[in-house]
Amino acid sequence: MSNIERLMFVIVFLAAITFFLKNAFRVFAIMCLGRWENRFDNLWSRFGNLLKYGFGQLRVIKRKFGINHFFLFWGFMSLVLVYLEFLINGMLPKFSLAFLGTIPYGVLLFIADIMSLVSIICVIIAMLRRALFRPKHIDPTLDAFVILSMITVLMVAFFAENACKVTLNKLPMTEWRPVSSYLSTIFAGMPDNNVHVLSRVFYWVHGIVLLFFINYLPFSKHLHILTALPNCFFRSPKLLSTVPRLIFRKGEEFGVSKVVQFTWKDILDFMACTECGRCQDVCPATYTDKPLNPKLMVHQGKVNIFKNGAKIREQRPSDMIASAPKNAKMEVPLINCNEESVSTDAIWSCTSCGACMQVCPVFIEHVPKFIKMRRHLVMEEADFPEELISFFEAAEQRFNPWGFAPTDKIKWTTDFDIPIISEKNKAEYLFFVGCAGAFDNRSRQVTISLTKILNKAGISWGILGNEEKCCGDSLRKLGNEYVFEKMVQDNIEIFKKYGIKKIITFCPHCFSTLKNDYKQFGADFEVIHHTQLINSLIEVGRIKPVKNTNEKIVIHDSCYLGRYNQIYDEPRNIIKACSGGNKPLEMKKCKDNSFCCGAGGGRMWMEELIGKRIYLERTQQAISTKASIIAVACPYCLTMFEDGVKDEKAGNEIWVKDIAEIVLDSISE
Repeated sequence: MSNIERLMFVIVFLAAITFFLKNAFRVFAIMCLGRWENRFDNLWSRFGNLLKYGFGQLRVIKRKFGINHFFLFWGFMSLVLVYLEFLINGMLPKFSLAFLGTIPYGVLLFIADIMSLVSIICVIIAMLRRALFRPKHIDPTLDAFVILSMITVLMVAFFAENACKVTLNKLPMTEWRPVSSYLSTIFAGMPDNNVHVLSRVFYWVHGIVLLFFINYLPFSKHLHILTALPNCFFRSPKLLSTVPRLIFRKGEEFGVSKVVQFTWKDILDFMACTECGRCQDVCPATYTDKPLNPKLMVHQGKVNIFKNGAKIREQRPSDMIASAPKNAKMEVPLINCNEESVSTDAIWSCTSCGACMQVCPVFIEHVPKFIKMRRHLVMEEADFPEELISFFEAAEQRFNPWGFAPTDKIKWTTDFDIPIISEKNKAEYLFFVGCAGAFDNRSRQVTISLTKILNKAGISWGILGNEEKCCGDSLRKLGNEYVFEKMVQDNIEIFKKYGIKKIITFCPHCFSTLKNDYKQFGADFEVIHHTQLINSLIEVGRIKPVKNTNEKIVIHDSCYLGRYNQIYDEPRNIIKACSGGNKPLEMKKCKDNSFCCGAGGGRMWMEELIGKRIYLERTQQAISTKASIIAVACPYCLTMFEDGVKDEKAGNEIWVKDIAEIVLDSISE
């Protein structure tokens, strides 16, 4: 390389790196506009997650085509040192990584040579897939083809330059570069001057495309190349089963109506999205043609923060990195404005099933963002579906969603000898009946079945009766945090009054809320779902199934029991014990890939007027297994499947039963 050529490279390199650092800082500064959230705890654990999910790509390879991305990712990772050597060598010709030693350096060159070829193959496969076999959840964006094309040019230029140097005998350690050496035959027989010119052309193509590629990232969908690894590091240690507690302060805006009211981690989520479409592919709302697309919501958040970012940074204090001021003005609203905003229809379509978060390869937390925006709509704007008016009034005034008198909560016990905690000296377990278990006719049958099982097992238990209030799950998921908090505090006060330490529920929504959400308010008790308790009672022999059912049973995994709390085996073990050792049938979408019944996230209390009804789609999936019983472990799922079976006019072919009812049938003599 001549001195003039070297000077040109230095100028181009410094200009490109300066521009990149400026834009990388811009991205970081915009992320810091979000509110503070502590994600710096458990650093060793976070580092392990980074290795497993960031570098190990564990969630990526769960899908069949993910292995292609895995090799493409590691193709690039294996070239990092080689590219670093290439750039430094352009300014300092004598620089080389050969100081590592002959064997280590040779291995590095060999890996780079092989992985460059692997990367080209992966790019071709990705292009063909997008062009000819594109799945519905992947958008046909020009941006993706631009990136894939640049990667191809990079690899081709890398091989072509090396091949030219091999031909000219100017490439050291050619024995470690099998692909480059093989390709050198293309230039065999050409005049050395021509090969030299081609070598310099490919060198500059390689260098310019590499530097352009680096600078293109902050402006493209492939920003995730810079942000995905940090997002894996700062992920929640488990699937988020709750949302942060809202602190009520005078003058404070409730919920999120401006993108900067999200936390910095939320904003990092927006930037880390790979736009792979996996969340969209598993979302029950998207699947049934609702206005909600979780991938689109994240993209809208990303566009919104960048549209507003420059203006907001002007409103900040003088320091370079700071969160946005509370009164920051938005040029583009976050909610219900245009394609750069999230529509209210999308916000209210979410069932909070968590399927999007379960499959996201970079651990984006979609559901909490919807709930935060709902908080604003409910508590600041009073902008919510009309049918929720009566729900909110009933919950606030009568402490249950149906609006029944609180004194009616104990009516279901009239014909049964049910122990009341306030009338007993002591009980080991509180059976938290829940609103559905007390007021819904069909769910009351499950309540009664469970009480009989508890008595047969000799469990010491009791209920609160009319003192029990709604757990508040739907209130929180719908964004009415104020009433939710009041409900929580009242319930905790009652629990403490009677010294409650263990609670049994049969509703997964009660279970998850009491177990996870109540901790934010100082609750300290053990919460057990009835499937966990029944399974343990069968294992120790306190109840024994004596009548094996001959029915074909298909099991449905409730989102709040399975995905959020990882209870999958217990219901299946119970059915197996009641079926003479036969495992239950499984739907195609089961366990952590289960399909929501449509009632979560407060959707139980809302009309489903757009697209196909989610519960009907799930019912059809169950009916297609040719089972005669749909086994559930949730009163919401029970209601939805009952409605689905009626709509399908399949009442004579398939029945819907709770796990407790199946067990009672099996142990009754």
